[in-house]
Amino acid sequence: MSATTSTSGTGVAEPAQPAAQTRPFWVLSWLHLKYQFLETVRVPIAVLGNVLFPSLAMAFFVVPQEAVAGNPLYATIAIAGLGLFAICSASLFTYGLGVAEDRQLPFYPYLRSLPAGPGPQMVARVLNGGIFSLFGLLPLILIGWLFTAAALTLGQLLAGIGTILAVSVPFVLLGMAIGYKLSAKAALPVVQVILFPLAFAGGLFLPPEMFPGWLDAISKATPTRAGRDLLVQATTGVDAYALALPVLAGWTILFAVLAVLSYRSDEGRRFR
Repeated sequence: MSATTSTSGTGVAEPAQPAAQTRPFWVLSWLHLKYQFLETVRVPIAVLGNVLFPSLAMAFFVVPQEAVAGNPLYATIAIAGLGLFAICSASLFTYGLGVAEDRQLPFYPYLRSLPAGPGPQMVARVLNGGIFSLFGLLPLILIGWLFTAAALTLGQLLAGIGTILAVSVPFVLLGMAIGYKLSAKAALPVVQVILFPLAFAGGLFLPPEMFPGWLDAISKATPTRAGRDLLVQATTGVDAYALALPVLAGWTILFAVLAVLSYRSDEGRRFR
């Protein structure tokens, strides 16, 4: 019998139904991205929180300080630090809490049982985080342009945006690892405990030049300091320390492994 035909009860050959085919990886990633984007914008306060927080911090802590706001280099570095903090905060809270809350939804076990695998969903989460990170940066850049002496060429602006999107990846992955491993109630304090020490140690609130030697050495091993210095280099031309890129790449690989392990651990608990 041909593989393309089947025999009915009357003995008449009938065409066989074509085998179901899984869609390409990037098509599935796009579908997940569209779903996650629409799900996020349906809760406006979640979007507004990411947009307003860095802008308010800029307005209250940078603009009133003439020594910082009036100096083009210092103002640009301050905007870069606050922009990175906004990215870290959005990534950890959105994914650390968002993934944990998703796991409690009735639809989520069905989504996890589909044959597409975890790859498209994880890629979509990273891309969705980058999109909303850009939304948070727009008013921050506008305030810096209007009320400080920060000055960027078009090339520096584009380089800064590209750098901050790349820097956001390890923090999105860390948020996903937390979200897949912990419940929503446990994820919130864990994110807070991780975010603020990393921000302080990474020089996002105080310039690393003010750190004592021992703290500066610890700071250079953190992903926030590596990301901050690479972003400052892209926007001002001030060279980052030599190991910034390897440090950031190492943390990205580590957080990616943690995210995959957390996903598989959660899958094992749900689908034994």
